Amino acid sequence: MELAPATESGSSRGRAGRPLGALAALGATWVATRTVLVLLMTGVLKGPGGDITADVWMIYHAWYGVLQTGTFPFDDVTWQYPPGAALVILLPGLLPWSYLVSFWVMCGVADVAATALLVRTGLRRGRALTGAWMWVVGVPLLGPMVYNRFDVIVTAITLAGLLALIRRPAVGGMLLGLGGIIKIWPLLGLIGTPSGRRTRRSWTLAAATAVSVGFLLAAGMNGAFDFLAFQKERGIEVESLGALPLHYARLAGAWDGRVTMNYGSPEMLGPWVGVIGKVMIAGTVLGFVWLLLWRFTARRRNAATMYDAALTALLIFTVTSRVISPQYVVWLIGVAAVCLTVHGTSQRPVAVLILLASPLTLVEFPLMFNRILASEPSAVAVLSARNLLLLAATVLSCVRLWRSTRGPDRLLPPTVVLAEPEPVAAAAYPVRPGIAYEQDLLDGIDRPNTPAGR
Repeated sequence: MELAPATESGSSRGRAGRPLGALAALGATWVATRTVLVLLMTGVLKGPGGDITADVWMIYHAWYGVLQTGTFPFDDVTWQYPPGAALVILLPGLLPWSYLVSFWVMCGVADVAATALLVRTGLRRGRALTGAWMWVVGVPLLGPMVYNRFDVIVTAITLAGLLALIRRPAVGGMLLGLGGIIKIWPLLGLIGTPSGRRTRRSWTLAAATAVSVGFLLAAGMNGAFDFLAFQKERGIEVESLGALPLHYARLAGAWDGRVTMNYGSPEMLGPWVGVIGKVMIAGTVLGFVWLLLWRFTARRRNAATMYDAALTALLIFTVTSRVISPQYVVWLIGVAAVCLTVHGTSQRPVAVLILLASPLTLVEFPLMFNRILASEPSAVAVLSARNLLLLAATVLSCVRLWRSTRGPDRLLPPTVVLAEPEPVAAAAYPVRPGIAYEQDLLDGIDRPNTPAGR
């Protein structure tokens, strides 16, 4: 593998060959869509579905008041998060505006950062701006809800961690570990890292970051991990895949349970709920057993494989969960956007299905949410379409990930190993090893039959 040419080409791509028209279109689309979101959030534009800011100024602000006293809201069953979430809830209080406005500012900054990272990555050699377009277009399809939940912040952290994994595995691991102590799911981004030194570094730093942040918060505040006690008593959330049989049974008059607020979300409680909950948990276990089987039997890898595996794992986690809140789709859009930064990703049709599910998510929440609570036919039809799209995306993602790593044993090495070079001036090797490794993976997409490192 030649180091210098990779840098020269990358430099040309990044400085002289910027697609200015595409960047202008991206910027204009971002400004237009985010302006509409802000107008809807502030009430300048009136949208159907009622007030969606209540979670911030009622629930998050109430948690902020409790956290300020040095304790977690462990007696509040709506607190369902790892201790790192306290950092996100406390941060708006450090800003000069009201809690609600400060929270919006944080979400806006996270959105800008995610967009900038995807654009910067898309301008590199062998990469694409498709991922940036996925984010810029996909996020507003969910409506102003995205700026009224802290998931866009966690998604931006995860996105940064995934993009850093190839060049800077330690930094990527730290960011995914930080995201994991806030909301667990970012740790799924590590499932596809190739075995070797890079995986050891990223996994070690992820674990060290999550454990150290969790320990510091647990040592300084009371009740850091009490939220775990609430999880086992949960029912089936009304928007989840597992809720569909209950909705249809309710429509047929064959289910006499009830829908009520339970542990922070509206859940279906009554007959069959326990069985469906166990089926969903079994689905999660089987899904991750399959992922481990894939990991240990994968024979080919390229620069997209690690990202593709992260999206597959997240889809499995989402569709087999007893809860599918609307903000979960933000996670999927973010990770799908990372996949689309690489031309050779196997997940393009999966990303399309996620995009199709996004406006349906906006329709079911908040536009038709009261009808979903009542299991009205039209609302159940919309919810079914959204959930079946996510289920189809999951199955397709698994199939395409599996096929993309089958075939002759051409596994790229976890670390590019170069032959012992002749002594030369340092200026002859102007590239960091991480950049060289990434370019080797990207080149492997176009030349799959070329032995790695040649």
